[in-house]
Amino acid sequence: MIRAGIVGLGWWGKTLVDSVHGKSSDIQFVAAQTRSPAKAAEFCRSRGIALHQDVAALLSDPGIDAIVSTTPHSEHEDQVLRAAAAGKNIYIEKPFTLTRRSADRAIDAARKSGIVLAVGFQRRFNLSHRDLKARLRNNSLGTIVHCAAEATASGSLFIAADTWRTDPAEMLAGAMTPLGIHALDGMIDLLGEIDTVYCLNLKRAGGRVEDTTSVLFQFCNGASASLVSSMATARNYRMTVYGTQGSAEASKTTKETLKFVPVVNPATAAKPLPQPEFIEFPASDVERASLEAFAAAIGSGTTFPVPAAELLHVVGSFEAIVRSAATRKPVTVDR
Repeated sequence: MIRAGIVGLGWWGKTLVDSVHGKSSDIQFVAAQTRSPAKAAEFCRSRGIALHQDVAALLSDPGIDAIVSTTPHSEHEDQVLRAAAAGKNIYIEKPFTLTRRSADRAIDAARKSGIVLAVGFQRRFNLSHRDLKARLRNNSLGTIVHCAAEATASGSLFIAADTWRTDPAEMLAGAMTPLGIHALDGMIDLLGEIDTVYCLNLKRAGGRVEDTTSVLFQFCNGASASLVSSMATARNYRMTVYGTQGSAEASKTTKETLKFVPVVNPATAAKPLPQPEFIEFPASDVERASLEAFAAAIGSGTTFPVPAAELLHVVGSFEAIVRSAATRKPVTVDR
């Protein structure tokens, strides 16, 4: 059993705690630190979590094997460096860091210290995403021509104005930071490295940060892609890959599904003609799956499903999107 301390107990930190509390035999939260301890005291008491006043207390506690961080993005590099120095494994919420250079420093520190570094790209644990990836690996879709992704939610319509999640310095490229980054990671997992990005970032619902972000991509393998992310509408997540032998769509609103539509030549196809395939997956907890994969990487030495090279490329692509949003011009991703 991995004993973890969590840094940051806002709504998402509490979500991660409850994803494994009383449910997992692989990882449990035993300690916490937050900037607003009074707001978290009852939550911690009811779950048997010791509440510390500072991060240093977590890092120096020999009873803690790992740190989980849900703090502002600009703090992530420093937390990885401190965890590496203390020999503590660390799980950081996305988007990891805000620049490739910062990500490189954090990854290098983790590698040199021998700790496990994991990032919360939970969408990789969606059953529909795994099915879609398997179809790409066995060439069921043929040559990939395009990928279209959507990641939307209503956060900017209801979020308190004084939270750090409305700070433009933390929410770079608007909706890309909290939402679109998941789709970006998913596309890289499926299609590989990105060559060029072109971003349009708009403020449609008011507030301090842009809430609706669109990006066009050219992948190194020649495929194109598009991503739409908004914090000002209903929740949805969809990833569709179009190939010369068919298209496959992984989606989740309330239920998780995959739809495969084959390319059919009616002049040569056997009768009856092949029909679309529709799969509805059972409910699953991707937050728990991600944390348990982190625990497995610590306990048994397995590799966390987001390799360091892909993590670095996600951050580099994100940084290119930020630059494109500012200039409204295509930007080549640094590699």
